[in-house]
This record gives sequence, structure tokens and C-alpha cells, in this order.
Amino acid sequence: MTNWEFSLNCARKLDKNDELSSYRDHFFIPNFSGKESLYFTGNSLGLQPKNVQSYIQDELNDWAKWGVEGHENSKNPWLNYHEIFNDKINSLVGAKNKEVVVTHSLTTNLHLLLISFYRPTKTRFKILCEKKAFPSDQYALQSQVEIHNLKPEDCIVEVEPREGEQTIRNEDIVSKIKEIGPELALVMIGGVNYYSGQVFDMKTITKAGHEVGAFVGFDLAHGVGNIPLKLNEWKVDFAAWCSYKYLNSGPGGVSGLYINEKHVDNPNILRLAGWWGHNKEDRFQMPDKFSPIPTAESWQLSNAPVLSMAAHKASLDLFEEVGIEKLREKSILLTNYLEFIINYINDNKKSFLEIITPKNPKERGCQLSIIAHGYGRDLFEELSRNHVVVDWREPNVIRVAPVPFYNSFEDVFELGRILNNYVK
Repeated sequence: MTNWEFSLNCARKLDKNDELSSYRDHFFIPNFSGKESLYFTGNSLGLQPKNVQSYIQDELNDWAKWGVEGHENSKNPWLNYHEIFNDKINSLVGAKNKEVVVTHSLTTNLHLLLISFYRPTKTRFKILCEKKAFPSDQYALQSQVEIHNLKPEDCIVEVEPREGEQTIRNEDIVSKIKEIGPELALVMIGGVNYYSGQVFDMKTITKAGHEVGAFVGFDLAHGVGNIPLKLNEWKVDFAAWCSYKYLNSGPGGVSGLYINEKHVDNPNILRLAGWWGHNKEDRFQMPDKFSPIPTAESWQLSNAPVLSMAAHKASLDLFEEVGIEKLREKSILLTNYLEFIINYINDNKKSFLEIITPKNPKERGCQLSIIAHGYGRDLFEELSRNHVVVDWREPNVIRVAPVPFYNSFEDVFELGRILNNYVK
């Protein structure tokens, strides 16, 4: 039980007791409307860490000084720049060094992974995903099916919420996996659903998929940097994620991918080859035949985009300093406080703000998805007029994500105050 109150005093007390409160000062808070925003869209684009500019400037200085020789002589040699990230990413996703690499963009990485792990046969050709997956995931799955001259309507099976419910029961996913059984080639799910904010039971889903002989992978765009992950322990086959949401690495920033250790050095797994995935020992001898690095690096195509990776490094250094467990602890408190305030408003007003994200903190990250019955987009626009940056998703959902690095309990209270003043 808590002794929370819907009051500024309570929020400030919570901030005073927050050991991570100082990290807010490490980020730029937007003030494009003439006033500092209440920014709750880190689930769409994370805020800029203040150290990003110096990290990028270092690389610009080395580029100016060294030119091409910067690949070997810069402060952080560009030749192996991507290797900086392994230890930093491993702690966030629960992986071993050889299982991860930072490269490309999210949907590019998904396609590269699907080429490897979706290998349909006459009898095993179906893909299981969640209803209302992120559109890019849907498009990727559809096009991968078509590459094999198959029809998406014959191959892609979607699990959806039961009638009258807003989220998908994990037991329904497992049940559908068992139902499809020997026809199932691949399970590919957004580990944290972008629309509802639901965190799926990835360990159980992976186990169920493997039991029927399918590969299991996850899009973790809304998972990495938001919730602790244990991909190796869960025996997940593959995963990919972006870096511009909870990882605060800039618009269109680089992506990460994970491939389980049992696959990374398997020469029988098809890869779309590029020279940066070729063995380092003779890469610059320019051999005619591709020889993959026996790690996730073999899924790389080209050399590192250093400037965007510098922004990524700036943010990951902060994650390394704080640790995902402490961030998660604060995230749960922030999100629970937001839920408390919304419930308070519902109890004292005739209106109803319906939270469709699961109530169990283990089944959600920092995002709450809210249907404002009777208000809809009017409420979203009222929030915008009051310098609140949230996210509207058709047909009627407002997504609010209090991010533990830079959102405060006072931010959450101020959002609640605006909501309480507007709804009747």
C-alpha cells in the first residue's frame, strides 16, 4: 500500500526521495512552445542527452584531423567502432558478447533476420504474430512470405484479444502455437506492444515455440531500455530493436540485433552477406568468397555509421552508469503513480479514462495507453495546448510514457492536474 496523494506536495516528496532525479539534468527538455514541455513520448523519440554533442564533435574533430586514417588513429578507431557497444548492450538485453551487434536500422535488421530464420517448407510455413503489431513488422512479414512465392493470408496467423478485452492473453498465444504445431515455422512478436504497452511473456512464448519446432524472435523496439531482458537465458533465437526510443540515441538512430549463440557460427544458416560481416582476418584481402564472422557481426553489411553511433554511445554510457534495474525500479513507481492519479480522477469525475495497458507492473513497461471515453482527440489537443507532449494513436488511444531517466513525479502530477481540470 502507498500513502500517495494527488498533490504537488506528494509529487515533490517523491522526487526528493528519488536517487535518480539528478539524471533529468543530463537531458534537454524541449521548450519549443515557449515553455518547458511535459514530455511523455520517450516511447516514440527519446530526449537528447546533453553529452551527445561533445561525443559527435569528437568524431568530427578526428575526421577533420585524420581523414581516412581516422579508421585506425582516431580516439575511438572507426574500424571497430561498433565493438564498443557489446558490453553496454549485453547488460540491457541479457546476452553474450558474440550474440549482439549494433548496425543498420530496425526494419533492415528484421529483414536480415527473417531471411535467416523464416525458411518455409511445404509443411512448415506459417508465422504467428500479434494482432495490431507495428505496421513495419506486418509489412516485413508479408514481404518475406511473398519472397517465397507464398500468400500472406495463407501463412500469417494473428493472435488477438478476446472479445471485450484490450490485451492478448499469454495463454492464448501459447494455445495458438500448440494448435498450429507442425505447420509453424516462426513466431515473431513485438515483445512490448507499441499500441497497448503490454509486455508479453517472452520466456514462455519462446519455450512453447521451440516445443513445436519453430524459431522464435521478437521486435524489441519498445523493450530495450524500458524493461530488463534475458534473451540468452530465455533461449530466444533472434531479436532486433531501434535506439531512438528508450535508448535516446537520436532520430533514425542505429539498430541492434541479437542472435542466440547456437546460431551465430552455424554456416548452414543463410545470411545476406556484406563485406563487414566477413571474417576480420582477411577482410581487407578482398576474397571472392564470403566467410562469416562466427558471431552476430556476420549479419552486418557495411561499416559503422560513426556519427550516429557516437550519439548512441553517449546515451549508453548513461545506461551503463545507472543500470537497467534501477531505472526499472523508478519506472514502476512513476507509472504506478500515473495510474493512481488517473484512477483518482475517474473516482471523482463522471468521465472515464480507461487504461488498456495491463495493471500488473510485470506486464507493462513505462507506457500507459489510455482511451478517453467521450473526449478522444479533443483531450489530446487540450494536452498539446498545455505544453504536454503525448502520443495519439488511431482510433482513440493516447499513449503516455513517463521515462525514468528524465521524467519526474512532478511531471506526472502536472499531467494529472491538466487532465483533472479538463474532464467533467
